[in-house]
Amino acid sequence: MRVLVTRPFDDAVETAAQLAARGHRSIVSPLLKIRVCEEQAISLNGVQAILATSSNGVRALSQRSERRDIPLFAVGEHTASVARGLGFFDVKSAHGDAQALMMAVPTWARPECGTLLYVTGTREPNPLVAGLRALSYDVRTVVLYRSIPATRLSSESRQALRTKIVDAVLLFSPNTAKMFVHCIVIDDLQDCCGPLIACCISEAAAAPLKSLGLKDVRWPTHPDQAGMLSLLD
Repeated sequence: MRVLVTRPFDDAVETAAQLAARGHRSIVSPLLKIRVCEEQAISLNGVQAILATSSNGVRALSQRSERRDIPLFAVGEHTASVARGLGFFDVKSAHGDAQALMMAVPTWARPECGTLLYVTGTREPNPLVAGLRALSYDVRTVVLYRSIPATRLSSESRQALRTKIVDAVLLFSPNTAKMFVHCIVIDDLQDCCGPLIACCISEAAAAPLKSLGLKDVRWPTHPDQAGMLSLLD
C-alpha cells in the first residue's frame, strides 16, 4: 500500500521506517511543524518524575536539560522508545492514551515524593494534569514547544491524491484530522478521497472525516502506533 503519513517530521520518518518494514510505501506530508521554545534551562530540582504524552515533549526536554536520571513516564511505547533513544534510562510506558497514563502513575509514584513535571506544547487545560491533581499529586506544567499547523499538504501528496495512487492516510490526533480535512478542502481534493482508507488513532480522530466520502475509516482498539499500523494489514 502507498500510505500518506501526516505526523511531524521526526515521528513521520520513524513511522515510514515501520511501514517499509511491513512492505508499504510512504508519502510524508507533516501537518504540524514542531518548534522548540528557546528559553533558559529547566530546573528539575524536586521533580520525582517527568510526564510525557508525546515524543515531541521528550525531544524538546532533551534540548533544554542535560539530565537523564529522572524517571520518565510515557503515554505509550513510541514516546518511551524516543526517550530511551535520547538517553533517559528509567522509562515506563502506560501502553495507551493519557487516561491510561493517569491510571498508571499511582502505581509508579507517590504524591509525597515530589513534583511531577508535565512536558507539553500547549497551555490549554489538560485532563491528565487535572486528574492527577485530584489524586493529590503536585503537577507542574512546562510548555517546551509549539505546534505550527501546515496550511497545505505537500506538493507530492497533492499530486498523489489527484492521481488516486494513495491507499491510506494515518491521522494520529483529532486536531491532525481536522487539519487534513481543511487541506483537502483548500485544494479542492474532495473528489480524490474516494479510494482512501483513513487509519485514525481514535474514534474522536475519525469524527472530522465524515464529510470526505472516504472508502473506509478505522481506528484501533489500542491507541498507539502499533495499533494504527495493524489497521493496514
